[in-house]
Amino acid sequence: MLRQQKTDHAAWLAMIAIILFLAELLLFQHGNIFSMLFAIGCMYIGRKRMPKLSGIVLFWLGLISFVISLASMVTFRISLFLILVYIIWQYMQSKKAPVQIQPIMTERKHDESSLLERKPRWNNSFFSSQKTPERVYEWEDINIQGGISDVVIDLSYTVLPKGEAVIVIRHLIGNVQILVPYEVEVRLHHSAIYGSAIVFERKEANLWNETVCFQTKGYEEAEQKVKILTSMIIGTIEVKHV
Repeated sequence: MLRQQKTDHAAWLAMIAIILFLAELLLFQHGNIFSMLFAIGCMYIGRKRMPKLSGIVLFWLGLISFVISLASMVTFRISLFLILVYIIWQYMQSKKAPVQIQPIMTERKHDESSLLERKPRWNNSFFSSQKTPERVYEWEDINIQGGISDVVIDLSYTVLPKGEAVIVIRHLIGNVQILVPYEVEVRLHHSAIYGSAIVFERKEANLWNETVCFQTKGYEEAEQKVKILTSMIIGTIEVKHV
């Protein structure tokens, strides 16, 4: 219900912003109408002529002209400011009340087929921080995307299967913490535009557009092991024992 309310609020705000944008364009920015139409025309013709040089020049000329025209509008600049305020507010709210990740799966049989559809419920979340529940839960491989938030995955409350369990997290801005039992071997493959990586006693600070890989000594032979694949723009990945 809360997620639906947030979606409705965002839809209303977007509609109001579009109405104000059109009002400014039609009432006060008559010159911008022609500039934008010219820019859109250049992009359209340039896209048709690609990969010729004339097509590339026309496309980028149109795109730059469109961005300049858009940035000159007061409504657009106010909208950018309000979006930034909204993102910061959502991030602060997510810090106070992280959303618990709860793997609830449904199974549905296809007609006259033995194939089962398993629908994972590890939710993607742009603003809300996420964490696994602080109680016993059934394991399922994790593949999630996050926006501006934090993620905490505690493997001490679940029983990992024999073989290789997989955690895949793609993130924009924020921190990812993965808590691993001592008896579980780990392999980490992490890439970041800017941030740091803390893996047990090892720390790699000030990563700048880098990819790092770590693996515990007994990973290849272990019966229980976790492969962690993470990528983010800005933030810290931490893997620690519990």
